Amino acid sequence: MTGTAETFDEMFDPTGEVRSGYADYCVWYDEQEVDLLRRKHKEAEASFRRTGITFNVYGEHDAEERLIPFDMVPRIITAREWRRLTRGIEQRVSALNAFIHDLYHRQEIIRSGRLPQRLLTGNEAWLANMVGFTPPGGVYTHIVGIDLVRTGPDDFFVLEDNARTPSGVSYMLENRETMMVMFPELFTRVPVATVSDYPRRLARSLAACAPKMTKGKPTIAVLTPGIYNSAYYEHAFLADQMGAELVEGCDLRVVNGRVAMRTTMGYEPIDVLYRRVDDEFLDPLTFNPDSVLGVPGIMDVYRSGGITIANAPGTGIADDKAIYSFMPEIVEFYTGEKPLLPNVETHRCADPESLKYVLDNLEELVVKEVHGSGGYGMLIGPTASKKEIRHFRHKLESKPENYIAQPTLALSTCPIFTNKGLSPRHLDLRPFVLVSPDNVEIVPGGLTRVALKKGSLVVNSSQGGGTKDTWVLKD
Repeated sequence: MTGTAETFDEMFDPTGEVRSGYADYCVWYDEQEVDLLRRKHKEAEASFRRTGITFNVYGEHDAEERLIPFDMVPRIITAREWRRLTRGIEQRVSALNAFIHDLYHRQEIIRSGRLPQRLLTGNEAWLANMVGFTPPGGVYTHIVGIDLVRTGPDDFFVLEDNARTPSGVSYMLENRETMMVMFPELFTRVPVATVSDYPRRLARSLAACAPKMTKGKPTIAVLTPGIYNSAYYEHAFLADQMGAELVEGCDLRVVNGRVAMRTTMGYEPIDVLYRRVDDEFLDPLTFNPDSVLGVPGIMDVYRSGGITIANAPGTGIADDKAIYSFMPEIVEFYTGEKPLLPNVETHRCADPESLKYVLDNLEELVVKEVHGSGGYGMLIGPTASKKEIRHFRHKLESKPENYIAQPTLALSTCPIFTNKGLSPRHLDLRPFVLVSPDNVEIVPGGLTRVALKKGSLVVNSSQGGGTKDTWVLKD
């Protein structure tokens, strides 16, 4: 199997030669018996089932629980490539945090004419309750996931920003653990940077964001919507690995101006709440009055400086795909530098000229909802049926401001293991970033999602994608 001129293969060059980053791995792979690898592949799947690494698929009749497929061929990034990526990610995350602060204060970027006011007007992700308030330490985006795609040797693009509640880090950690258990000798031959200390890094970063009234070691808790949430496994996993408490809304109440959790010794105050509950359900006294997932009065405690909420309410505005289209201007406005990691070319359908172009070229474009996520509500023109294209044409003509469009990129590929040997599949990468008042940490790895169906560009687990262990090589 070799790479092609059209699609960048991360393991093989167009002549079939192994790229330098994969050299040690491929020497090891060629030494293995195929039957052994097949057996290990089945063992990995059985291990994931025993561990309970599953996710729920919403919108189906039985809301079925599925295993996220794991592929045992790692995705490898060289130290040089990683250094370049980390510089670009740090620049982007710093700009995002400054941008969110500005939106809830002076809105200088709107006054300057760089960003249109219409992007905030009527946008549910922008919270008026956060206007004029600065979170402890000035941090809004405590945990960020930046989705990257690659199209060539040095061509990396940001596909999406996840600043609200980025998920998937538990799969990054479990993928590595599984690989180390299955092939311990491999890690003595290939110098791979560790990701296993992520929970410790996360706990340290969150503790550094504790409010000023904290006494002694900060108490950290993870707020989950409960066992029926699609990412519940991750919530429980991270709480356990951090040594933090896993709580639901019913475990918390406001006591003496603090958010406190129920314990065998009574209610004890929490300093930092890593919430995995959406803004709308966080406080029934402030947002959705029917919510039973949040804590009545938590926003009052938050605004008075009694607790840190990570990520801060209102950060979801940075996940908006219409906002994403302005990220080059946003990065330059707040850093004074050109973006080190470019956006994918994006057409804003709210603009009449862009809309006309998109309607004329629907068969060649990827169209996304501005507020969509998880691969839902999107059109991939080259693989869509005529009926789907007609349907999307009507949606675009009805509410153009709800959509953006992008060219269909030739995403890079990395082989997956199949019964017939190695076979290339398209993939993306989500590195995880931790932000505290004085530090931005980027874990040397990330979540690699891979489209298991040959030729497919959709990597989301909810749409049939799988995951790989992501290796960043040491120098």
